[in-house]
Amino acid sequence: SGRPPSLPPWAAGKRFGIAGGVLPPPIAAQERRPSARKTRAWFSRMRFLPYNEWNIELRERVLMEQTGQRAEGEALETTAQVNEAMIEALKGRAAFYDLLAAIYFRPLTAEQIENIANLDMSEYADMNELFAEGANDISRYLRRRHSGTRQELAVDFTSAFAGTQSWKGRYAVPYESVHTSEEGLMFQDAYHEVFQLYKQNHVAKAEGYDFPHDHLSFMCEFMVVLSDRIAAAIEAGDDAGALEQVNVSAAFLHDHILSWFDTFQELALLLLETRFYRGVLKISKGFFLEDAELLKSIAVELEQRLEDEE
Repeated sequence: SGRPPSLPPWAAGKRFGIAGGVLPPPIAAQERRPSARKTRAWFSRMRFLPYNEWNIELRERVLMEQTGQRAEGEALETTAQVNEAMIEALKGRAAFYDLLAAIYFRPLTAEQIENIANLDMSEYADMNELFAEGANDISRYLRRRHSGTRQELAVDFTSAFAGTQSWKGRYAVPYESVHTSEEGLMFQDAYHEVFQLYKQNHVAKAEGYDFPHDHLSFMCEFMVVLSDRIAAAIEAGDDAGALEQVNVSAAFLHDHILSWFDTFQELALLLLETRFYRGVLKISKGFFLEDAELLKSIAVELEQRLEDEE
């Protein structure tokens, strides 16, 4: 019909649990929206750093174990140590998804711009080349910020992401349906698929937020919810439950973010004027690619544990 269905009854309080309810109840819809954490100082350098370091270390460890390259007598990390590292990495990815959710949701405030300017993104230059390029673009742009920077960025955001301008009739709005449907319209197949996935995982939009469910900001917030659930399951010793949530995250990232982000990015680059938002697109794609590897690494670790238990 082209109109979104009303929020189902489970949105306001139905519990979501794995293996006897070891996971906490679902985050209330009102607690999971891009603006809910606006008082937070975004993500801190020390919070995100373990994400990158642990991902590299784990991939190296998995490779050594698979190829038999571990030195004789070298002790494996204890499960508790690995769990702690994984949880720190999951906190880091959740914080960064929160950041992206806020950036793509609405034009930035002066305070948010200042917070981003104070981040030392050089710490993450080794994540991948694309992320490093984007971080450099953002940093260089913000070094020259002035009294008109907020307005300049607001105009750029509105022109591209809010759809006030188009390129040959195509709009760079961050909705999956627009970039995956033949007609380039909202509320198409991708929207309905994402809505059902949220429903299956007991997540809903807060009332009063009229953007469709397949908006990139809501997708990033969904990844935050899943990351929190993975960490909670690991902490509770529920490796099977954690693996299930990892698989949901990996599939969602592949099927509903990476599947259309390139098309969205290519179009947005034709409309954006500032180096800042061009850099945002680069760090987004670089982060998504790195996150896919992180999820793969965590899955390998959890699968190995479950095999050892059999």
